[in-house]
Amino acid sequence: MPRTDVDIGLLRVRRVTPSELDACFRIRRAVFIEEQSVPEALELDGLDGQATQFLAEWRVDTRGYVDDGWEPVGTARLRVVSDGEQPVGKAERVAVLPGFRGRGVGQALMSAMEADARRKGLVRIKLASQQDAIGFYERLGYRVFGEPFMDAGIPHRWMDKRLDRSC
Repeated sequence: MPRTDVDIGLLRVRRVTPSELDACFRIRRAVFIEEQSVPEALELDGLDGQATQFLAEWRVDTRGYVDDGWEPVGTARLRVVSDGEQPVGKAERVAVLPGFRGRGVGQALMSAMEADARRKGLVRIKLASQQDAIGFYERLGYRVFGEPFMDAGIPHRWMDKRLDRSC
């Protein structure tokens, strides 16, 4: 089994290999292209090869038997980008299927990305949050900065978080 970054019984988040990206793309297509009407050309931006990809999976059978199967329910990617003189992590394409929102999937994805950023020696993560998701990220310790802007016809705000090295 690929390395698991977060595993809490019913939910696991793991980094995926390039050969496993189809599951991530299916979730992104469902959330961004179909649900939010983001143009496919904007969603599939050609930057996936530069990113560490994460997949959240929900246990299909909760009876507790050995590896009953896992259903892909969320995804995110982390890129290292330049921000002035210092590289920072940029959390992107955070998407959770509608039926699994409010169950800790997004929080687990963010936790896995933050842990990965720390392993890479990064001290800060930034992201472009959709206006409706700002409260979610604030609960995880992110703060808003800069002016509102539109991306793919959706209002966004920049947010960031300093990463504690001791975690």
